[in-house]
Order: sequence, then C-alpha cells, then structure tokens
Amino acid sequence: MAVIRGYIAASLDGRIVSGDGSLDWLYKYDDMDLGEHDYRLFLKGIRTVVMGRATYDFIAGEQAPWAYGDQRVIVVTSRPIEGPKGPLEARSDVGSLIEELRALDDGDVWMLGGGKLQMAFLERDALDEIEIYVIPEILGSGEPLFPLTGHRASPTLVSATAIEKGCVRLHYRFS
Repeated sequence: MAVIRGYIAASLDGRIVSGDGSLDWLYKYDDMDLGEHDYRLFLKGIRTVVMGRATYDFIAGEQAPWAYGDQRVIVVTSRPIEGPKGPLEARSDVGSLIEELRALDDGDVWMLGGGKLQMAFLERDALDEIEIYVIPEILGSGEPLFPLTGHRASPTLVSATAIEKGCVRLHYRFS
C-alpha cells in the first residue's frame, strides 16, 4: 500500500505562498544543503504526484521544464486542462481518488503544493505523513499551510531537525 506524503515549505507565520502569489521568499533558500532530506532524493522515492489545480497552474506558468517525467501526475480539478505542460491525469472526485491511491503498490504518493488539497486528504484520514520545512520568513499575508476548516488532528512528531539558515524540518505522522 502506498504511503501518502506531504513535503512542503512554510514561512514562520504559516504561509506557503506570499500575498502577491510569489515564492520569491522561498527561492532564496534554494542553496540549502538538506542532506538525506533533499528534494531530489525525496522525489526519487515518489511514484505518483497529486496536486490541485492552483498548484498545477503555478507550475505550468513557470519557465522551468516539467520536473515530473518519472512520476505519474494527477491534478485534482473540475476544469479541463488545455495543452498540459507535461503528461498528467485529471480527477475531480477526491474520495474515489483516495481509494485509487490507497490501492497502489508501486511506490509512494506526494501531495504536492497547496494546503487545500492536503486538508481535503487530512479530513478523510488519507494523509499519512508530512514533512514541513519552516523557513525563517514572516510574510504577513498569503495562502496558509492549512486552511481553517474546523478539522482537528493530533499528529505524532517523528523528528525535528535544525538545518541551515535557521530553517527547521518537522516530520509528522498521522495515525
């Protein structure tokens, strides 16, 4: 059975995107040495990438090439995707998608990007683990790590590690 994982960076005030829709605050930390937790190593262990439409639109708008050629990509959206940036599948029903993902046995699943989709999975007890990289920046506005939906959870801390430039890696497991 696949493990469904989150791997995300958040500002010290709990934002994942600044109020102007930018990740510039995060890009200045691109040169950090994350060692065994490096994004490229993480991605090698992922077979399926799941993202919401806003995350897909952000990635599609970037100049960088499609980074997920070795993974199956699923975009959760109710709107058609015209001229996709890379190979992908679209789904609109989160419940049936979770059933499909739980049946996978060919590698782990990464919930890429925004908190809305991660919260939808959390609310259905379908997010198994999350790595949060807390970046010492206060943005003052922007998209929250987890939107306030009334859902409560008490994950178990697996590890907390100080890394370069004042950043901290938090690894939690949901039961």
